[in-house]
Amino acid sequence: MEESKKKDSALRVNKGIDQPPSVDENAAQKFKSRKRKQFSITEYVNGIQSGDRTILSQAITLIESALPEHQKTAQEIIEACLPYAGNSIRVGITGVPGVGKSTFIEALGETITGKGHKLAVLAIDPSSERSKGSILGDKTRMELLSANENAYIRPSPAAGSLGGVARKTRESIILCEAAGFDTIFIETVGVGQSETAVHSMVDFFLLLMLAGAGDELQGIKRGIMEMADAIAINKADGDNFKKARHAKAEYKNALHLFPPSLSGWEPQVLTISALKHEGIETLWNTILDYKKITAINGYFHANRQEQAKYWMYQTINENLQDDFYRNESILAQLKEIEKKVIDRKISSFQAAQYLLEKYLKK
Repeated sequence: MEESKKKDSALRVNKGIDQPPSVDENAAQKFKSRKRKQFSITEYVNGIQSGDRTILSQAITLIESALPEHQKTAQEIIEACLPYAGNSIRVGITGVPGVGKSTFIEALGETITGKGHKLAVLAIDPSSERSKGSILGDKTRMELLSANENAYIRPSPAAGSLGGVARKTRESIILCEAAGFDTIFIETVGVGQSETAVHSMVDFFLLLMLAGAGDELQGIKRGIMEMADAIAINKADGDNFKKARHAKAEYKNALHLFPPSLSGWEPQVLTISALKHEGIETLWNTILDYKKITAINGYFHANRQEQAKYWMYQTINENLQDDFYRNESILAQLKEIEKKVIDRKISSFQAAQYLLEKYLKK
């Protein structure tokens, strides 16, 4: 009876179709066949010099890699490219969030590439993981510049220490110059310590400002203003034009309070509208005037030499620090010593001395 009911039931579960495998073997084989070609040092250098952007990008990726074998290859490429580098004007660009850096870089970039120059845009963004801010987003906004055959935009490396990201950016500058880019923009995201790092690797430091941004920004402006070779007040158009003119006068007065620059250059204040391309040509001529004046008085070359020396010592310090914290004997005792310092059983200075002596005896 029960058997009969089962047979007569309208409820049936049809056998389903076989599920496809989770990995498409054909696609996997195609991916393997497209695996990135490994170039020799000579091929990298020749490719960079000939302006091959794919090889340039791959070389910069090696610089950004933390793998020891990639770092070794990257340093060999940099060494080979050094004789072909240095023939550019390096411009640092910073400004408060919302100042319009992307629109400005595109406007200035289009202007100078239109004059036959080749432009590379790099970024220093050590906090992209936390803030989600990155030149990756800027690249999608700078549509004209991204498609410009005389411009190269390199997204910022993944979040890391400021020193590490800055060093990688400086090394990338050398490769871009060897690739024939005669103008390098270094953009820094937001306002903070990264401005000092940018200042130590550029020839001309530009601060973008807004009119009527409020007194709450005064505290962070002063230190950065002292580094600026020019202040450009953006969005000086429409109803904001009068405010921009007033802000220009205020910033000019403020700059007179700072001691004279070693470069012999008097910082300029300009009003611009990146959106309407107003004042952009004047700003570019200001940068060229700076280069001309500092080349004549010798500061341009002397500053480059000081920067190269600075980054040598900076790299020594960073490598020593990294090696210290990777040391197994240090790692084994670090937490224990840290706890003793917190519990006031040993002073901070005595603890540091003990760990350093242990490290140096390795």
